[in-house]
Amino acid sequence: MRTLIRNITIFDGTGAPLQRGRVLIEDERIADVSLGESAMPDLAADIVIDGRGMTLMPGLIDAHTHLTWASSTEKVYHQFILPPDELKVAAWRNARVLLDHGYTSLYSAGALGDGIEPELARAIERGETPGPRLVPSTLERSPEGGEGVETGDVFNGRGPDAMRAFVGYCADEGVKSIKLVVSGEDALKPNSAMDVLYTRDEMMAAGEATREAGLWIACHVYSGEAIGLALDAGARILYHCSFADEAAIDRMAADRDTFFYAPGPGVSVAALEANPPPHVDMTHMKASARMRLDIEAKLVPELKKRGVRILIGGDYGFPFNPHGRNARDLEHFVTYYGFTPAEALRAATQYGGELMGIETGLVKQGYLADLLLVDGDPTQDVTILQNPANIRMIMKDGALHKALTEPETAS
Repeated sequence: MRTLIRNITIFDGTGAPLQRGRVLIEDERIADVSLGESAMPDLAADIVIDGRGMTLMPGLIDAHTHLTWASSTEKVYHQFILPPDELKVAAWRNARVLLDHGYTSLYSAGALGDGIEPELARAIERGETPGPRLVPSTLERSPEGGEGVETGDVFNGRGPDAMRAFVGYCADEGVKSIKLVVSGEDALKPNSAMDVLYTRDEMMAAGEATREAGLWIACHVYSGEAIGLALDAGARILYHCSFADEAAIDRMAADRDTFFYAPGPGVSVAALEANPPPHVDMTHMKASARMRLDIEAKLVPELKKRGVRILIGGDYGFPFNPHGRNARDLEHFVTYYGFTPAEALRAATQYGGELMGIETGLVKQGYLADLLLVDGDPTQDVTILQNPANIRMIMKDGALHKALTEPETAS
């Protein structure tokens, strides 16, 4: 199947200026990209799509996704833990909601139910349910009681052997990335963010075991000590890092080609905006959010200046921060971190594709045809991506999940 998309302005994902052009897709991949007003003549294609001057760009990629955090713009849950059957329904719904909003790839940052995400990833891959491609995870692993929150993880033992057992279990389940909660969380347990919840021996055992199993590690970290342990263990992506000291910043800059960083402003901004009912106390969460945003306003630009790859993804799925609002992260990168719109989009496309470890995130020959056609110029105003009505076409693997309302023209 060959599809030609013509009469478009292309944002290729690298942050480069938009250019007029045409894109030819063959099966699931981009076969040719031609730029300029006199771009390639119409080629033989089964489908020809006239983009009418709209912006063609890569599909969005969320680097910090919790599909089993159930709330979405379609259905809000006011309890966090759900029965297994309902949790599965919510996860399947959230995958489809994110694809509807232009997200074609997701990197999981942990799940509330064991085995749900590997099953969902397989169902999406087989075409049994709509959703972005997914790097699946399992229960977030933290030492028992370390955060004052019971994760339910059956491997909440201590020591290197327990870590190896956990990794082996994840590999058998079909997990691709394990989630380690290395730092405490002020929003859940006040004054715990600087706590380090694993020993060096435990972290090194996790790193060795994941390398042997071909898995990745994602880490919730705040302090310099936690950041150092995560990097020593070979973590692929670090979340938050809000209290990084100078030594940690230097280390992150030195290791910039070996890991990714997602600060996660979405949950902080949403917490500050939230107006909970009187019986819900968000005092600690709001105080923590304010502190983190203030620190990150300096930290994130410094890490960006020093070449660290910074990605979007903001702990969506809370009732006050539901799935479907994920594109707000692009605006937060501009508003709070000083990114240009094009830089924010690069974080959500090119760098996200590099995190996924596959050829996606760029409008480039040979890459997967994960593409959006946007009514407007997101390099001037990233907020237009918050309204799915502005995303007129969504393509994943060369197949149309959402088509233009006008009929496509067969050649």
